[in-house]
Amino acid sequence: MSDPDLQGRLALAEYASGEAAVLTDAERWPTLDAEGAARLLRWRTHPDAPAWTHATGDRLSAAAIDRVRHPLSTVDWLPAHLADARRTLHYGNMPADADLEDFPTISRADLMADIAAFVPLDADLERMLHGTSSGSTGAALLIPDDVEEVARGFHLLVALAAPAGASVTAEGERMAVANLVFQRQAFTYVSVISSFGQRAMARINLHSSSWRDLAARARFLAEADPQVLSGHPASLAEVLDGGLEAVLHPKAIFSGAMALAAPLRVRLEAAFDCPVVDVYGLHETRPIAARFDDGPFRVLDRRVHVEVLSPSSDASVPFGQMGEIVVTAGENALLPLVRYRTGDYGRLVRLDDGALGIADLEGRENTRFLAADGSLVPCVELTQQLQAHGAQGWSVEQDAAGAVRAVMAGGDETGARSALEALLGAPIELRRVRRLIDLGEGKPRRYRSAVPD
Repeated sequence: MSDPDLQGRLALAEYASGEAAVLTDAERWPTLDAEGAARLLRWRTHPDAPAWTHATGDRLSAAAIDRVRHPLSTVDWLPAHLADARRTLHYGNMPADADLEDFPTISRADLMADIAAFVPLDADLERMLHGTSSGSTGAALLIPDDVEEVARGFHLLVALAAPAGASVTAEGERMAVANLVFQRQAFTYVSVISSFGQRAMARINLHSSSWRDLAARARFLAEADPQVLSGHPASLAEVLDGGLEAVLHPKAIFSGAMALAAPLRVRLEAAFDCPVVDVYGLHETRPIAARFDDGPFRVLDRRVHVEVLSPSSDASVPFGQMGEIVVTAGENALLPLVRYRTGDYGRLVRLDDGALGIADLEGRENTRFLAADGSLVPCVELTQQLQAHGAQGWSVEQDAAGAVRAVMAGGDETGARSALEALLGAPIELRRVRRLIDLGEGKPRRYRSAVPD
């Protein structure tokens, strides 16, 4: 993308280097030693490194490092979780003896309206990070994340991969994990994992806009050779389409955020001969369930409770029937959600060993749009631009001939049209409606493309 005018039309301030206030390295990694500092410097200044846009660390004290290596106890966690929820403004009026079923369901719209009302009044805000959830059904949401819960996420991946024979250890100088994205603009950074021998990790944008050239991308990844790859299907597909299977040797691959198609799973397994784990979760709830094949998702043994309810009421559907997935999530102490409507659909089943599973999951799809120059544009790039121009929700469709029609609720219609046309390199048909409900009842599919991917 060499056209300066085009770059200006698509620029998003939140992805600019230094956009946010920063900490010192000593504040980011309180226990950082000389070896860890050397790793940071190596990857920050590597001659083939991508354009890092941010700097971030895990902020773990020595005591916290020991805690995050172990999962939270799930013994009798739900009553304590409901008590935590009652210490928020949103749930403050719930009786002390209220059971889970007494709590009304909530949705993303409730968090958008007042996210602070869901943070316990006695929460330790010194442990707070904020993360952005772009979502697939509406405007971006800033979420209060707990530093220990975020750090514990890496150890969850290691634990999930272990039964499949993947041994991830803090030995040598390989990167521990690379979180891969594939979009024109993205948060990128290199860090060290304090609770994993201060081994390096990075969030890496595979898009050509982040690299001097594709040869530099290949050289950098070959030297980093992360033990774990994580990403969404579009970024994992780029690993294969970009010929990077020749330089990477992951011990495990994790796919999330969008549905992982069976053919892509097969390609990844054939290329790397390692477990490919499909993780279902939301930023708001954290990981909920996972699977190693194309069968039902296994609900994880952590502080998560899954219900399937009627889309139009808080009533449960009969076990085994389709309904909306509703989650009570207790991993993030700063956001104790109760009966959160995910907007996804599925049915509860019992797996062979008696564990709870989610079958026929209908969630976010990995949709890519054909641009005029023949390139494929992932739907996340459209999400970024629509949100940047104030859209509260949207629907974008591309027909088999490549024509694009879009509807957006609220926001700047002129600016959004200009941005989407710049992304796709062709005129689009865009209509603005006033309210989210004008997009249709229920959860409309936000992206569709009839062009073969």
